[in-house]
Amino acid sequence: MAQDPSLSRGVYAITDEALLTAALLCERVQAALEAGLSLLQYRNKQSPWAERVAQCQDLKTLCEKFQTPFVINDDVDLCLQVGADGVHLGQGDARLRSARQRLGDSAIIGITCHNNLSLAQDAEAQGASYVAFGRFFPSSTKPVAPPATLHDLRQARAQLRLPIVAIGGINAENGVTLIDAGADMLAVIHYLFATPDVYTRTRQLNSLFQPSIAPPNKR
Repeated sequence: MAQDPSLSRGVYAITDEALLTAALLCERVQAALEAGLSLLQYRNKQSPWAERVAQCQDLKTLCEKFQTPFVINDDVDLCLQVGADGVHLGQGDARLRSARQRLGDSAIIGITCHNNLSLAQDAEAQGASYVAFGRFFPSSTKPVAPPATLHDLRQARAQLRLPIVAIGGINAENGVTLIDAGADMLAVIHYLFATPDVYTRTRQLNSLFQPSIAPPNKR
């Protein structure tokens, strides 16, 4: 993995408004942060602007407490409004160069590449901070997303210098195969946030990276 001081190997948590009501959002995100996250992404495409701003401000405060980078899904305007660390962009979202111009050289900008190495190579050439491949397993968030394979991941690891995120149906049982194939981070939604025991599940995922990362502090 290319050395970027703002990114480290480990668990990449993504929020989901269908799983996390306003009352649960900060509680469960804090549990994940306490267990040790490498990155948090706020993903909410439904709520009103004012509600999303307020939620992001609360999450940014939490992430700062735990020194965890915080990025926004798709929305450069929201990122600028709350002072988040960056954005994650899909292939149909704001162009990487435009986002970089607006957010600055130090912003984290991740790009979804599905199963396409050429997209990832283009993203790397344009200054992406990381690329994401997947879905690797059946996913309830994006059930019709193009499937990616371990071969795709190994090929990407051999060709790319920047960090690689794996996403799609990942849990503590199947995640190690993705790490072995070259993933630097495991992006997880349902496995973490569809359960009250977010802390334990985050630790389970973190343990897959041992001894590459230090074990998270106990409560």
